[in-house]
Amino acid sequence: MSNILMLFVFVPILAGILLLLNFLLAPKNAYESKVSAYECGFSPIYGQTRNVFHINFFLVALLFLIFDLEVLLLYPLAVTLYQVSVFGFSVVFVFFIVLTIGFVLEIGSGSISMGNK
Repeated sequence: MSNILMLFVFVPILAGILLLLNFLLAPKNAYESKVSAYECGFSPIYGQTRNVFHINFFLVALLFLIFDLEVLLLYPLAVTLYQVSVFGFSVVFVFFIVLTIGFVLEIGSGSISMGNK
């Protein structure tokens, strides 16, 4: 049996069996604390759970993901730098130039600033 066949046949069957066992054997005793809302370790204060959420936090999180992926793409280059030669280095250099231009544009647009606008 090849590895691909095991991946596409055995794994979904095993996942289905385990989900079915969980559904059949898991206790189903819901109580008030289990079904109530949980926010950051505190019980919700009704009437105050919908606060204004600034979009800047979301933009910073997206920028963090982009630069986290940049580091993720930098690691294989560091490992195989001798094998990729000048062409691979130039491709990664262009990639970093494009990311740097994007970063400068984000700073210029004020997306990273966390102060009040």
